[in-house]
Amino acid sequence: MAFGADGLARYLAAAILVRGSDSGAAVGLVLLALRPDGGRGAAATGGLLAAALSAPHLLGPWLARRLDAAGDDRRLLAGAFAIYAAALTAGTLALGRAPLPVALLAVAAAGCCGPLLTGGLSSRLAAGGDRRVQGWDALTYGVGGTAGPAAVAAASASWGPVAALLGLAAATVLAAALTLTLPSRPAARPRPDAPADVRAGMAPLWRRPELRRVTVMTLLAAPQLGALPVIAAAVGDRLRGTAEAGATLTTAFGLGGLAGALLVTAVPLRGEPERAATRLFAALAAVTALCALAPSYPVALAGFALIGVANSLSFTAVLAARAAYSPPAARAQVFVTSAGLKMATASVGAAVAGAFAGIGGAALLLLAATVTGSSVALSMADRARP
Repeated sequence: MAFGADGLARYLAAAILVRGSDSGAAVGLVLLALRPDGGRGAAATGGLLAAALSAPHLLGPWLARRLDAAGDDRRLLAGAFAIYAAALTAGTLALGRAPLPVALLAVAAAGCCGPLLTGGLSSRLAAGGDRRVQGWDALTYGVGGTAGPAAVAAASASWGPVAALLGLAAATVLAAALTLTLPSRPAARPRPDAPADVRAGMAPLWRRPELRRVTVMTLLAAPQLGALPVIAAAVGDRLRGTAEAGATLTTAFGLGGLAGALLVTAVPLRGEPERAATRLFAALAAVTALCALAPSYPVALAGFALIGVANSLSFTAVLAARAAYSPPAARAQVFVTSAGLKMATASVGAAVAGAFAGIGGAALLLLAATVTGSSVALSMADRARP
């Protein structure tokens, strides 16, 4: 969809707000669980909350079909953003005041809307295939990934994690209002090549070789991204003695992502998107392994920033691949399904990191690097098949 300058500016503002909320919420929920009165098993509780936020992204394929068929997708997106804000607020206020399953259910309800905060919104920009516009979209993830955790870290230090999470909910409501002002798209018309059901809409992710390889790398690299707030808290506690130091490490990751997004906005990626993604996921695995060796907090800050740079570059290649290889009739389903599956596997990383936080952040980073590296090996093996 072609946006004018004014429409693009409103899109970018809404995208930054919802993606800042999405990235900051996981950090805020971990900090909320790690409060001094959190009791034993606080790290595991934080991992469960982060997993509850991301696991429901598996609903992405069904939401995507609704988005593909919507006559006015702005209303569907804005409604999802408002529900996300309300559910995040409920989960935040329930933790410590109600049984843990109540808080988990509320956070999971927010997570059900998550695919529309990420791939659903991105699908509005995909049709043109403009690499520079894709760079701008990736930039919103970098800015949101920086501003969300940074705002949570600052607000938590001053007023506590509850206030920080409520601020994220308010930002999501503002994004919903902005989304309603975006340019409308042409009314949806039945197409002979439109997927008949959700399963048919998901088929291109597996049947198109380039999409299959990019999807496999995305899904196997996602657990480390889901685990990152928990890993950062463990690393920050070891090197600085506070969980808030972990939130700063997560902010460094976001700053690195912002730098990477600015780079690809100024100098768009060239060449075939799938091969670029393979190289960049390999770089992500390498810098993650190097970060595990950080001997001091400043070095760890630099390491997390480099992970952010590598992640942003690889993600931009993934966006380009989805735009290049997805069939037009199922474009929203490809974007939202991919984003949903990514966040669902990220939830596995969050849960595992919370359960095994005792082995230390360095060991968890090495494990994450190994899994991401294996995704690159699988992709190369698939490409080499006759």
